Amino acid sequence: MQEAIKEAKKAYKKLEVPVGAVIVKNGEIIAKAHNLKETKYDTTKHAEILAIQRASKKLKSWRLIDCEMYITLEPCTMCAGAIINSRIKKIYIGTMDEKTGAAGSKLNLFKDYTFNHNVEVETGIMYGECEKLLKEFFKDLRKIKLKKKEKDE
Repeated sequence: MQEAIKEAKKAYKKLEVPVGAVIVKNGEIIAKAHNLKETKYDTTKHAEILAIQRASKKLKSWRLIDCEMYITLEPCTMCAGAIINSRIKKIYIGTMDEKTGAAGSKLNLFKDYTFNHNVEVETGIMYGECEKLLKEFFKDLRKIKLKKKEKDE
């Protein structure tokens, strides 16, 4: 999770929502990513999606069998679907997303529905650090927006 937090901090510096994702296979990191929605002007550039793409490229397969993913924030429905479809074995989540989370907060795609693949989920990994990073980001973002508004007036 420490590597996922490092990725989230990269996103923070780019004024992206600080979410990081890391994929591990056999104890080795095979892919890392952070959010790039704002930078790339693309709704699908979530950390999880980018990490899945990079891991698939590295393994030369869309099936990420026996892989585990560490994510600083609970995945949304799009990312949860991609995790299921890529056959990731287990995900570790830092903090939950009460607004759009699809691993137990708003809904739970991993437990409440039957799909062709089941994903194990563990939550609360380095919870305090993951949550703090998000709270600080949104606090800073509000300050930036306020300064911009004052400047524009």
